Amino acid sequence: MDMAFPRPKRRTYSEEELYEYAVGALARRMRTVAELKRLMRARIEEADSEYGQTLVELVIRRLKDQGYLNDSQYAAYYSSLRRDNQKLGRMRVITELKTRGVHGSVIEKAVEAAYDGVSDEKQAREFLRKKRLEKPKDQKETARIFRQLARAGFGMKTIFTILKKWDVDDDTLTALESETA
Repeated sequence: MDMAFPRPKRRTYSEEELYEYAVGALARRMRTVAELKRLMRARIEEADSEYGQTLVELVIRRLKDQGYLNDSQYAAYYSSLRRDNQKLGRMRVITELKTRGVHGSVIEKAVEAAYDGVSDEKQAREFLRKKRLEKPKDQKETARIFRQLARAGFGMKTIFTILKKWDVDDDTLTALESETA
């Protein structure tokens, strides 16, 4: 038996009703403009019509004017959260914000500010500590740590710096370099 949540019934909303729904969605958690538009379009029957599009834009404009919806604040908050809690690298945060529909220039400013003065190597070491990853014993473990750091958004330069300081042998480093090429 499928336990998925039932899709909300599409119906016709007034601007006020759609606004109330949007405020409720924002009360549950911060969202980007793109995420909120997607949520609203999924609910309204006439999402593809000019009326539906205008309705969504009106609600978005109202929320922005009232300061409830702000992609710059969202990106800044999201970046610092990922930096401090998950200890992720810049590239991972940039990718995640892109998938959430945040504009490139907004992402650039937020990530730049969040990671200003943050040492990539120190951040990567904190990530490794958080994940309880220690100096690898063999090539397989080294490769695993290498991939985890790459997925976490750290650059090759940072990853290789850490591996070299752990005295990982040159053959292993060469093998990893060719894996990324």
